[in-house]
Amino acid sequence: MSPGEKLDPLPDIFILQPPVFHPVVPYVTTIFGGLRAGKMVMLQGMVPEDAHRFQVDFQCGCSLHPRPDIAIHFNPRFHTTKPHVICNTLQHGRWQAEARWPHLTLQRGASFLILFLFGNEEMKVSVNGQHFLHYHYRLPLSRVDTLGIFGNILVEAIGFLNINKVPCSCALPRGLWPGQVIVLRALVLSEPKDFTLSLSDEAAHVPVTLRASFADRTLAWISPWGCKKLISAPFIFYPQRFFEVLLLCQEGGLKLALNGQGLGAISLHQQALEQLRELRISGSVQLYCVHY
Repeated sequence: MSPGEKLDPLPDIFILQPPVFHPVVPYVTTIFGGLRAGKMVMLQGMVPEDAHRFQVDFQCGCSLHPRPDIAIHFNPRFHTTKPHVICNTLQHGRWQAEARWPHLTLQRGASFLILFLFGNEEMKVSVNGQHFLHYHYRLPLSRVDTLGIFGNILVEAIGFLNINKVPCSCALPRGLWPGQVIVLRALVLSEPKDFTLSLSDEAAHVPVTLRASFADRTLAWISPWGCKKLISAPFIFYPQRFFEVLLLCQEGGLKLALNGQGLGAISLHQQALEQLRELRISGSVQLYCVHY
């Protein structure tokens, strides 16, 4: 590479940002690729019984001195006689006019799921599946590259998401080979029935099927002949809960991990792995990203 030559930017499908589980607050992290319209940030956790306030800041940098601009400051306050949320923007060390939302749906001692959805001109926020507020950008969204979480909050999971429709089908033009990883991130719907991930070849044979059944709370591999092989592990799929599935291709089969915990493997000949041509996801989930 010659001096001064610039690398082409990576396509977004190559920018992989794993979810974060149980971070210690205060917590500051880089948002890979920054924010843009169509991205979503999920925050799952609980408000302590004695909470006064917490804040989620979408920052333009992470320096301490000078303090970075904050494009979006989301600040629930519980210690007042009328709990509420403040949104604001910090530019050049000065706060702008506050925007206030009463009737705070977050409660002390209760768990929550907050989704921050970024559009072209504003951010929308939902709390526990219900729309709560929208906030018009006062600084360009493209400047945001850092997430900061501070105050009285217990965080269970943070997800950086892209929305996709289910059922979803993804082509595997080269099949699978040792070392390749498939990563899927999704949110279980409020009244789930099942979730299925399958891999099929050019002849539409389906040698690999992973299925979670909410009726009997089981996770199993399903053979092409319909035989079920139960996976011995705690059932982690809960309504309105985020999860991650990881499949690692290795010689002789696929290794499975859920939320970072290894759950064994399924045997498959290398020739069969190389002949796989389609990844399909269906069921009672909201799919945010698939990387392979």
